[in-house]
Amino acid sequence: MKVLIVDDSHNLAETIADYLELEGMVIDCAYHGEAAINLVSENSYDVIIMDIMMPKIDGITAVRKLREELYCNTPILFLTAKDSLDDKVAAFKAGGDDYLLKPFAMEELSLRLHALSNRGPRQDIGTLSFADININTQTNIVTRAGQSIKLSRTQLKILKVLIKRAPGVVSRQDVCDAVWGDESPPSDALRSHIYGLRTALDKGFEQSRLETIHGQGYRLKA
Repeated sequence: MKVLIVDDSHNLAETIADYLELEGMVIDCAYHGEAAINLVSENSYDVIIMDIMMPKIDGITAVRKLREELYCNTPILFLTAKDSLDDKVAAFKAGGDDYLLKPFAMEELSLRLHALSNRGPRQDIGTLSFADININTQTNIVTRAGQSIKLSRTQLKILKVLIKRAPGVVSRQDVCDAVWGDESPPSDALRSHIYGLRTALDKGFEQSRLETIHGQGYRLKA
């Protein structure tokens, strides 16, 4: 098993590494979130141990970046002294798979690492889905009920915004900000792209997925 330990305490990271190496594991260490992201971009791990309070990039932000930007599907165990429910909710929402409080027993840490490793890589990373619509974020392949759908780059950006917040309503302004940023699109540009996206999604299907909520914005409906 290859494990990445991410903790700004050199002493703790090295103590954990010594224990796990005695159990036959291969260990890398990083001492802040930025270094962890760099290591994960260049190496493959079976499990990642992640602290929360760290310099440069904290653990919550680092895990979110690993999941959303690198599409890292490695199981992640948060190892931290932060024990509030809000901390735990934030950790799991960012993409964590387990949560162990400091101080801890090395034997329990080892058991949890083995359990996560046996579970294998996350299967939900790199995929956005709602109802029967799926986007592979690594290949940008879009399907509905298994049928491939061809979209323009702008239509794909709009769909990603809508699917991340489905079935909630996304305002016109939020869609424009996500797709064009600070550059204001031509007045009819969004309407045209929404029409094209709806046509592509619904072709061959009786039920429409993309709904315009007049005066509010757009949403995907089940």
